[in-house]
Amino acid sequence: MIKTQTLIIGANSVIAKAIAAKLQTDTEVGLIVISRDLSCYSGMCNEQINKITVPDYQSSSIEQAIIGITQCDQALINQAPITQVFICNGVLHNAQLKPEKRLEDFSAQAFQQVMQINALIPMLWIQQLTPILTGNTPCTLTVFSARVASISDNHLGGWYSYRASKAALNMLLKTAAIELFRRAKNIKLIAFHPGTTDTPLSKPFQQNVPADKLFTSDFVAAQLLNIVENIEVDGEASYLDWQGKSITW
Repeated sequence: MIKTQTLIIGANSVIAKAIAAKLQTDTEVGLIVISRDLSCYSGMCNEQINKITVPDYQSSSIEQAIIGITQCDQALINQAPITQVFICNGVLHNAQLKPEKRLEDFSAQAFQQVMQINALIPMLWIQQLTPILTGNTPCTLTVFSARVASISDNHLGGWYSYRASKAALNMLLKTAAIELFRRAKNIKLIAFHPGTTDTPLSKPFQQNVPADKLFTSDFVAAQLLNIVENIEVDGEASYLDWQGKSITW
């Protein structure tokens, strides 16, 4: 019997799929997965998983996804509240984007795209999710950040857009946590740095990473689940690495 539910947004990412795979073995945990492509979940038991496909991550699509959760799952949410949320969307590079190595590489268009994906979209999800997560049941809401977002820890430079977008994300989370402490004390916000994980996002940058510092998605998922299951809901935003250690903002 399902007792709690976990919501995974950007559920087609490598780490998101690893999180889902681990939770699938627990018959008391229901899954709600949201992505533009959910074909990888076709083999999962329909009684345990609610799949919501979105055409994009624009405001209107996010709003419709939230309506989908509340309409299709209201009875289940009352019985089995959402206690974990993972927002796994993010971009470092694609066919058009590459991290900037120098000022000459900086592009206003690329900056706006990276900022929208890495900072704006997670904030829109938080805005829409807060009303349905607020209650008496503790709920952790984890957003994937990065160590390079730390302003105080920036000693190498470069990667202007990615650094700025993740730093903006961190500020949005820290600001939201102050408000939620007043109106939704049960929600804990976490900015999570997974370390260098063997995914398409890190693939072009793995050659100089020591073997013991290149993590599998399965390892990162296990670390993250352990963190969220044991963290205190204290009304503050936490900026943590894969070991559960705090990173300086």
